[in-house]
Amino acid sequence: MKKLVLVRHGESVWNKENRFTGWTDVDLSERGVNEAHEAGKVLRENGFTFSIAYTSYLKRAIKTLNYILEEMDQMWIPVMKSWRLNEKHYGNLQGMNKAETAAQYGDEQVHIWRRSYDVPPAPLAADDPRNPRLDPRYIAIGADAPLTESLKETVGRMVPYWESTIRESLKKEDQVLVAAHGNSLRAVIKVLKKISDEDIVSLNLPTGIPYVFEFDDQLNLLKDYFLGDPEVIKKLMEEVANQGKAKK
Repeated sequence: MKKLVLVRHGESVWNKENRFTGWTDVDLSERGVNEAHEAGKVLRENGFTFSIAYTSYLKRAIKTLNYILEEMDQMWIPVMKSWRLNEKHYGNLQGMNKAETAAQYGDEQVHIWRRSYDVPPAPLAADDPRNPRLDPRYIAIGADAPLTESLKETVGRMVPYWESTIRESLKKEDQVLVAAHGNSLRAVIKVLKKISDEDIVSLNLPTGIPYVFEFDDQLNLLKDYFLGDPEVIKKLMEEVANQGKAKK
């Protein structure tokens, strides 16, 4: 049996402040650090042993992965990083408070920016200091570095990496770990569970909770489940869903 474990990074400082983060490289909050350590403990207690791991270019995902592997005493395993695992790029919204933005533009508009499948936020200007094309870590990808993205575009740059790299490693390895972001992981889940464009926008991934996918040796999906208390996970999912609403 093959197992793929997806973990959305622990709570970041901007998650805590309810800000659009995207490709902004913010750190984990204290809660996020604790979530990452707890994810590692849960995986260790459930007998997981990984031989390779994947993460993005953003420190909140990298540190989450490091804390997980530290708890599992597996910091020696190979780790592959890719910009394709980065979060959806939120364009000009990056840094803005979600609730304050909803109060200004309305819950419905913010929901469209956050969760519509094919409507991206306004892009960054070419000379905006937040432009990833000005960041040395993305020089190699040039114009492929986005100035904004819809979920459809995030899926478009993530799925080829899943198919060419992560899925291929799963053919050779029994257990593979991916620590990344809500929308890049949503892209993988969309493919694995054959979720429609309309339904994928309603999937809410909690921070720091391992999501396990089990496959047969031909990589046919057998089952998927979160590791943790179902009621706690349900509450965390509701928190994610409510982030973009104006405060009453």
